[in-house]
Amino acid sequence: MKPILYAAVLALTAAPALANKVFVSNEKGNTVTVIDSDGWEVLAEFDAGNRPRGITMSPDGTLLYVCASDDDTVRVFDTGDYRELYTLPSGPDPELFVLDHTGNPLYIANEDDNLVTVVDTQAHTVLAEIAVGVEPEGMAISPDGAFVVNTSETTNMAHFISTDDYQIKHNVLVDQRPRYAEYTPDGRKLFVSAEIGGTVSVIDIAEDGTPSLSYKVEFAVPGVLPEWLQPVGVKVTADGKWMFVALGPANRVAVVDAESHEVVKYIIVGQRVWQMAFTPDEKYLLTTNGNSNDITVIDVAAQKAIRSIPVGQQPWGVVVAPD
Repeated sequence: MKPILYAAVLALTAAPALANKVFVSNEKGNTVTVIDSDGWEVLAEFDAGNRPRGITMSPDGTLLYVCASDDDTVRVFDTGDYRELYTLPSGPDPELFVLDHTGNPLYIANEDDNLVTVVDTQAHTVLAEIAVGVEPEGMAISPDGAFVVNTSETTNMAHFISTDDYQIKHNVLVDQRPRYAEYTPDGRKLFVSAEIGGTVSVIDIAEDGTPSLSYKVEFAVPGVLPEWLQPVGVKVTADGKWMFVALGPANRVAVVDAESHEVVKYIIVGQRVWQMAFTPDEKYLLTTNGNSNDITVIDVAAQKAIRSIPVGQQPWGVVVAPD
């Protein structure tokens, strides 16, 4: 598909190689913005279908998957020249998804039909449709690939689905309107954010894979109304020490000790911070800020915001190309 910014494809492909590209889905702009993670320059912006939200990448970094929610499809792009290569069946209103560690299959939350759709990314076919709770959104896959977790916003549950037979094996009740799920790298904990509940649920995973709710992280910021503290995106560092939580209209990212669950700091970012992604070296954490139409770059070691980069209209999701 033809880029709408920096449209000269030859100029793009002739540019020198860059360390990593950052891809940002713009929900109302119906585009994806591409940024160079070395100089933080905008490289391109291209059409991505209607209401692009969830965004991820193949393990080798060559394919970009985008949930075009209002098109009821997943659009797949070449990360080199931004051409749309094909679409994948997704079920109605795909919002978030997670890719198996091998790159196949893709697990998609279908908010309108209360389903998780499993799609073969090579054959471009639906492998299964799994009935879950009402308004499924968050998706996560365990480090060992044995379970996919879906969070259902109205049911207020995390559903643990076996990747062997696509059956729900466990359900864990969490706070109101769970939006995102994130495993620790060792697979021993799962964090689930609750936008309306205002917490992050900590779910312990036993040796046999049984989950149990053990703790709820709460947030409080002087001068910020409690109802503005709406946890959405969650990211955990590879060493398992730090958890970063996007707090929506509070315009802050909480820094949480992932072992003690203590909130140690709040970082001011753009307006209505939503989703986040690390650069591969975890030197930087990038946040999408839907109401200020920018992303914030956070220095992870210093735990502070260092720059803002304008993108398209209402940025929603973000992914960074692997090394």
